Amino acid sequence: MEKALIIGASGGIGQAVCQQLTGRGVAVTALSRSTDGFDLTDPDRVHHILEEIPGPFDLIFVASGALEINGSEPEKTFKTLSAQAMMDQFALNAVGPALVLRHAARLLPRDRRAVFAVLSARVGSIGDNRLGGWVSYRAAKAAVNQIVHTASIELARTHKQAICVALHPGTVKTEFTRKYLGRHPAVEPDEAAANLLNVTEHLTPTDTGAFFDWAGKPVPW
Repeated sequence: MEKALIIGASGGIGQAVCQQLTGRGVAVTALSRSTDGFDLTDPDRVHHILEEIPGPFDLIFVASGALEINGSEPEKTFKTLSAQAMMDQFALNAVGPALVLRHAARLLPRDRRAVFAVLSARVGSIGDNRLGGWVSYRAAKAAVNQIVHTASIELARTHKQAICVALHPGTVKTEFTRKYLGRHPAVEPDEAAANLLNVTEHLTPTDTGAFFDWAGKPVPW
């Protein structure tokens, strides 16, 4: 791997991924809302910035996302469902990665292996949902899984060695999850980044379009 593009580079996982790659001698292009104004909820801004970036990249990693947006916490029940909160979740966690994927064909090489990875979450798995709750966040992550799978089909037509996947990082100790850790075992961002990069390194083109956890195990749709 020589070049990588990290979206959401100022977040806990994104920053750790950047550090790990830089330590390996990879040339990293890092984008985030806080440092570059790269706001995934602003389609014009996303398009303008990505149009100006020279590729190709061996890895594109979308690490952006949020569990709470504008103060709206995950719903415990449908009784607390808010249309605006749900739309906010979709805008950032589903539409945002889709806007980046619009540029994948130009930003990925056609003549060699490359990976486009999007952070998803196990709670976005329909088959694994046994607890309910978290309606908007679950739905947005389920949507991004479908977006990634669909993008993988289109990319495979022109980029035979491209691998486009959704990844579940496990529970990671970041500001993103601070209020929700509870009794769940969690890892530090550095460990999560190492796990995720290890998964991407072992993927093959036959894995494109799939959903994997931090250990490289398939997650049910």
